[in-house]
Amino acid sequence: MAKTQPKKKMSAKNIAAGFLMALLALSLLGFGVEGFGSRSQNVATVGDRDINADAYARALQNELRALQSQVGQAVTMEQARMFGIDQMVLEQLVTSAVLDNEAERLGVSVGDTTVQREILQIGSFQGLDGNIDREAYRFALQNAGMNEAEFETSVREDVARSILQMSVISGAAAPERIVTPLLEYQAQTRDVTVQSLSADTLPDPVELPDTAELQAFYEANLDNYTQPEGKSIRYAWITPEMVIDTIEVDEAILRDAYEARRAQFSQPERRLVERLVFSDTDAAEEALARLTSGAVTFDELVRERGLELEDADMGDVTRAQLGAAGDVVFDLEEPGIAGPAETSLGPAIFRMNAILSAQEVSFEDARDQLRDEQLADLARRTLSDDYDLYEDLLAGGATVEQLAQETEMQSGQIDWRPGVTDGIAAYESFRDAAEQLQEGEFPEIQFMQDGGMFALEYLDTLPATPRPLEEIEAQVIADWQNEQTLQGLRSVAEQLATSLRDNTDAPELTVAPVRFDGLRRNDTLPDLPRDLVGTAFEMDEGEVRIVEGDSRVHVLQLHSVQSPDLMLEDVADMRAGLEMQIEQSIAQDLFGYFSGSLRQSTPIQIDQQMIDAVQANF
Repeated sequence: MAKTQPKKKMSAKNIAAGFLMALLALSLLGFGVEGFGSRSQNVATVGDRDINADAYARALQNELRALQSQVGQAVTMEQARMFGIDQMVLEQLVTSAVLDNEAERLGVSVGDTTVQREILQIGSFQGLDGNIDREAYRFALQNAGMNEAEFETSVREDVARSILQMSVISGAAAPERIVTPLLEYQAQTRDVTVQSLSADTLPDPVELPDTAELQAFYEANLDNYTQPEGKSIRYAWITPEMVIDTIEVDEAILRDAYEARRAQFSQPERRLVERLVFSDTDAAEEALARLTSGAVTFDELVRERGLELEDADMGDVTRAQLGAAGDVVFDLEEPGIAGPAETSLGPAIFRMNAILSAQEVSFEDARDQLRDEQLADLARRTLSDDYDLYEDLLAGGATVEQLAQETEMQSGQIDWRPGVTDGIAAYESFRDAAEQLQEGEFPEIQFMQDGGMFALEYLDTLPATPRPLEEIEAQVIADWQNEQTLQGLRSVAEQLATSLRDNTDAPELTVAPVRFDGLRRNDTLPDLPRDLVGTAFEMDEGEVRIVEGDSRVHVLQLHSVQSPDLMLEDVADMRAGLEMQIEQSIAQDLFGYFSGSLRQSTPIQIDQQMIDAVQANF
């Protein structure tokens, strides 16, 4: 941004569309997927199947968006290659094509009815009545650069691949010789007693160290008080907050924003509702009678239908959204059961869980919030617009200091070491960049989490340096006292452990032992060291051990070891979970071997030039 930056007016922006599966979530960033000319241009040929450039572009865009969401900033194609994203996408498409070939060879396919059912299950296409919204369907496909025939073909192939996969892995079973030892290991329980000794246990409190003791302790533990090696860094940075004062937002823009979000600021009365649909009115009335008599709960009715509560949950809905059932539900003056009422899916019983009153926020009340949001958004856009200017200056040989002189960026210098989080170092992206910065590197523009930007210049290496005792005297005194306390507690713990091992009189202590029965390996004990449970599972029956914490010492005694009781419900659930994990692992291996074998026997041709052409558009 030039120094003579005028105040900017915000222009209105629009749109929001988003939706369904990974296949469709990708059209509008960077380029249109129709931008590669004829659909005969392929990045690969796998047997009788072609992988066209558009399909590769869509899949690549999908993975880039997922990665950007994870790291919180824009990802370049070069960075994506470093992560292997381009190869991963190509491998996935090739594997899918190999499986499509095999499915076709075996005659595995599905009919139109199955394809229709799969599409109807995509929630993004459904209205509140459960029916597909044809206009939303066509619009989403159009945005993704596909027509209905192409999408339905992809769904058909997806289902066929799933059938092929299930036929391969259906024989996967968890061997008993693996399940039993793992269950014994995970479900075994132990009974232990823990006696925790703290500073209050000592007969006399620990005094303050004298000067000589403190100096000796400081020198003996100098590594604990040494700042790690760091870097002296010059930086230029700019954040949305720095440019907000240069921006104005027209009143008309605020009113447009208010109108665009009127549904948020002006909400009718709503109800939190769950809906359970039945095949006919008789079934619904019978279920309602059971509910009314107390013979069954709504939750139990849901489970009887083989559903989960989330399947019945409609969230918060208005009277209009419930259609013909709206009056029945909204006539309830407090949470309860309503129905049966007719819906587009059939007769239904409703459970109303809460009443959300109508809300009306005027433009005047919402104005400050809208202004702050619009200012923040425009500030980020302003910085984004100036990205090329900053890049061009650096590419032209400008230093970080010159960058700050010629733009609205602000300059500064920081002695950065791991653990420093003041100023610009409060940004994680800066700390990551500072850690990777090397001497002699050319500065480049990098992004912050809030939309800001910065550039770094390596000035000097900061050697590891002990912090002066005078600067951290209070910390060193506390550490010395803690060490003296632990020494005293170790002595008491040894006496207590000896008495427990020899079954003799224990020293008189003010702290009582605490017993934990039925302890398992994955249990955690409150206010006790994490490794204490692990230690208990290393011990033999009757053994006593001392476990040291940061400021306390614990005496641990193992009383007994119990094998898992297979009749217990939680043990049965654990066994079922183990079997599922093992079966999934075996199934994954089986399918990996199967698809790998198919790939070896399938001719695969890769067009690297076409791949490069696709990637050049990112």
